Amino acid sequence: MRKPIMAIMYDFDKTLCTTDMQNYGFIPALGMTPEEFWKKTQDFSNGTGVERILSYMYMMIKLGKEKNLPMTKKWFNKLGENIEYYPGVLTWFDRINKYGEKNGVKIEHYIVSSGTKEIIEGTKIAKYFKKIYGCEFYFGPGAEGTPLWPKLAINYTQKTQYFFRISKGVINQRDDNRLNDVQEKKRIPPENIVYLGDGMTDIPCMVLVKQNGGKSIAIFNDDGKSINRAKLAKRVNYACKADYSSDSELEKTVKLIIDHISVEHSLKEKEEKLRKLTLK
Repeated sequence: MRKPIMAIMYDFDKTLCTTDMQNYGFIPALGMTPEEFWKKTQDFSNGTGVERILSYMYMMIKLGKEKNLPMTKKWFNKLGENIEYYPGVLTWFDRINKYGEKNGVKIEHYIVSSGTKEIIEGTKIAKYFKKIYGCEFYFGPGAEGTPLWPKLAINYTQKTQYFFRISKGVINQRDDNRLNDVQEKKRIPPENIVYLGDGMTDIPCMVLVKQNGGKSIAIFNDDGKSINRAKLAKRVNYACKADYSSDSELEKTVKLIIDHISVEHSLKEKEEKLRKLTLK
C-alpha cells in the first residue's frame, strides 16, 4: 500500500497570522485605520446588498484607485512580507513534515482563505503550501496591470468545495467535471483531512470535515475567553491556542492525529495481507 497522505487545510487570517492580512500593509497605504476601512466595507455591504467578501474586494479596488496606489500583482505580493505570525508558525511546516515522514505519513498543506491570494503568495510561508485558495483579482494586461474585477471570491460556504477538491485530488479550481465525478477511492481519504480555522467563515468547513471523519481544530488567541465551548463541541473536534511552537498543545494534537493515521494505515496493510493469503 502506498504511503498515506494527510492534508492540513488552514484558514489564514487570525489562524496563522495575528489579524486580517489587509491590516498590515494595504490599509495603512490608504492612510486609514483598520476600523475605518472595515466600517466602509460593512456600510457598503449593508447599503447595497453586495456579499461581504465581494464588498471588501470592491472597496480595495475603489479606495486603492482613489489613492493612486500601484496595485500590481507584484505590489500585492510585496505586502505579504509584512505579515506577523503566531508563535512557531515559521518553523511549523518543517517540523510537522519531518514528524509525518518519520511516521510514514506524507503531509500536504493547503490554504483555504477568504483573504487576498495575491498577498498570501508573497508571504514567507507560501512555499510550504501545495495549493493556495483565496480571493483573487483579475488584473489588467501586462506586468503593471491593476485589479479590474474579482476573479474568485471565497466566502464561508464556498470554502466547503475545497474539502472535496483536496480529497479527490482535483485541485484545479476550474475543473468542475472531475470534481463531480463519482470516485470509489479518494486520493486523500476524508478521515485524513484536518482543518484549522478561527472564525465564522470556517464553521461550515469545520462541520463538514468533522462529519466526514476528519478532524477540525478551532484556533483561538484570547485564552479561550470568547469561545462558546458548548457550541464548539458540536462543530469541531478540538480547540487549541494559536501557538504553533514546538511542544505546544496544537503541535501535540496534530502529532497525535498523524500517529493515528499511521497506525490505521499499518492495520489496513495487515488486513490486506491476510485477505490475499485467504484468497490463495
